[in-house]
Amino acid sequence: MAETARSWAPRSAWAGIAQAGQIGAAGAAGVTATLLDGFGLATLIAAPGGAAALSQTVEARLGIALPTTPKIVPGASHDAIWSGPDQWLLRASTREGSGSLLESLSAQAAVSDQSDARAALRLSGPDVRDVLAKGVMLDLHPAAFAVGDAALTSIAHIGVHLWRLADGPDGSAFEIMVARSMVGSFWSWFAASAAEFGCQISIDRSTGRG
Repeated sequence: MAETARSWAPRSAWAGIAQAGQIGAAGAAGVTATLLDGFGLATLIAAPGGAAALSQTVEARLGIALPTTPKIVPGASHDAIWSGPDQWLLRASTREGSGSLLESLSAQAAVSDQSDARAALRLSGPDVRDVLAKGVMLDLHPAAFAVGDAALTSIAHIGVHLWRLADGPDGSAFEIMVARSMVGSFWSWFAASAAEFGCQISIDRSTGRG
């Protein structure tokens, strides 16, 4: 029997699930969703008692300090996102060249590359909070959830990581990260929730970061 040749190619977490265009109500979209792709992602878990030293190393290498509270700290090439006591997500604008950085940090932390394990999207628009209110069990009013705040929460019984970015020209902006295995279920909830307001969808394959 002849062998079947197979080739493996990277596949976006959004492939076959969401695509560029508009969904829901016609006319001016109340929500803009940007599907993020191409970013590098790793989890960092500090060794016992080693969080301060790890943060110093990250700051020396990348110019950002690891947050000690539920926050996102953006940098020129990387973002540090709190994900629990002495735990962080380190997101890179590109996956290229990340291996040496992660290897250097492994002396002070448990490091795991998660670049293919998560899906992420950026949401903005005048109705973005109304959409999120349908599933997020958090008060996202600016007085309660400031720029830079982050939270581990759930949407429609799906665990997500959510944070608020600096406001854009169309108002407040948020990013949501979800396990790749749950992205289909998450998108089903989001598409149904955003349809009332109309949602313009685009894809960012350049950096995956805000």
